[in-house]
Amino acid sequence: MRRARLWIPIAFAVFVFLALSALLARGLSGTGTEREEVIELLRAQARGDAAGVLAVLPACRAEPACAETTRERVARLRAPGAVQVLSYTPSTRIALTRRIGTARVAWRAGTALPVVQCVCVRREGALSGGGVELLSISAPIAREGSCDR
Repeated sequence: MRRARLWIPIAFAVFVFLALSALLARGLSGTGTEREEVIELLRAQARGDAAGVLAVLPACRAEPACAETTRERVARLRAPGAVQVLSYTPSTRIALTRRIGTARVAWRAGTALPVVQCVCVRREGALSGGGVELLSISAPIAREGSCDR
């Protein structure tokens, strides 16, 4: 009987620790997923593949004005060479629930000059599924510019 009083709280503490660890890991992995989707978006943009960019931005694709602006922007930003991410600031470090934020990315393709853009991102937190959806990408901003959140 005495051992049961000892093991029940220990088992409960281990269960709580594992559950919190799993939620934290899921929340932190969202940042990596977000970054990978942004890189996919930038690669399509550098190739001049407007359809590929809009495939990554389904919310923008659904809005005719956003889709047209994105097509024009992709045509202007086309650049040969491999895409290099120079700096990346995620939309949020960790999200426990749904959150919309703005990521800032500085990148270049090949030997072209760096481009800085803002990406609007919807993140599902650890408690609400953990997904990432890119909503839109801005026109280039100043190299030292910030993305207003």
